[in-house]
Amino acid sequence: MVSNRVKITLVCTECGDRNYTTTKNKKLHSERMEVRKYCPRLRRHTIHRETK
Repeated sequence: MVSNRVKITLVCTECGDRNYTTTKNKKLHSERMEVRKYCPRLRRHTIHRETK
């Protein structure tokens, strides 16, 4: 069985740290993911964007 899910890395938009990895379904969500997550370096919630 072939999976449509791909691994992605989330990078903080303010400090540039790559804090999180997750998976997403490329067929259903082809655009770049953007999530509000906790950044340990800044010690607050910031926007994290999908990167290569």
